[in-house]
Amino acid sequence: MDTVYDYKVKFLCKEANISAYHALIGEEPLSIYIQGMPYCIGMRTPGEEVEHAAGFCLVEGIVDTVDDFSSLDYCDEKDKNVVNITLKQSKQNKIPQLIDRYGFTGRKNFAYSSRGPMDTFRQIIPPLDTALAIDLKKAVCSLENLSKHQPLRNKTRASHAAAIYTSTFQLLSIAEDVGRHNAMDKAIGKVFLDRKLEKASIIVLSSRISYELVEKAARARIPVILAISRPTALAVKVGSQYKMTLACLAKGSGLYVFCGEQRFQDSCLFY
Repeated sequence: MDTVYDYKVKFLCKEANISAYHALIGEEPLSIYIQGMPYCIGMRTPGEEVEHAAGFCLVEGIVDTVDDFSSLDYCDEKDKNVVNITLKQSKQNKIPQLIDRYGFTGRKNFAYSSRGPMDTFRQIIPPLDTALAIDLKKAVCSLENLSKHQPLRNKTRASHAAAIYTSTFQLLSIAEDVGRHNAMDKAIGKVFLDRKLEKASIIVLSSRISYELVEKAARARIPVILAISRPTALAVKVGSQYKMTLACLAKGSGLYVFCGEQRFQDSCLFY
């Protein structure tokens, strides 16, 4: 499976009619099986499927630690479109209702698989630690420089990205995908499988901040979300309830901070 395809296109304008080749991002279906049964399917950019599945399982509450997996691999090495997950018996005993309730017949697309009303989800996720302090200038730079970590975007102009940093902006993982939810799952999955999730403090997004992405970050215990575009009103409401920090890039090399502004060390903030 290819990540990028070259397609011949026509460039039309008043002065010319020109043929050229453009790079288009790849998109293929990914199926995730749990205990040998289809759990969900969705479209994604090929690559990092195991990490994608691991991150998805974490943010969905299927697993809490890497040790909850008995196995996590492709069903067939020649077919990267299917990932099979087997859970340890101790974990299977704790979540039978989750797998039964949200199985394949009830969920078609893992990119939009929030687990119900936010009141239900809030009972599962406790508020995040508010003691974290981050540098404002580094936060702004991480957003302004995100495209430097996006080779797919630079080729196709069609990918989303998610980058995860420590509290001092040491890069832990970066992922790109045609879907913004998928990019976050992949980035989280990489850190999760590397057993470095406890170091993750900040996630930087190329997209807007929707409430589903807030829930994913909260489940991964990442308290700060920085994004290129603004959050939705519901995202800010949910983020405030989880005591998270949500901010987006502002004109003049600054940030608009919608909640959790106490985490920024520099008091020169933009509202």
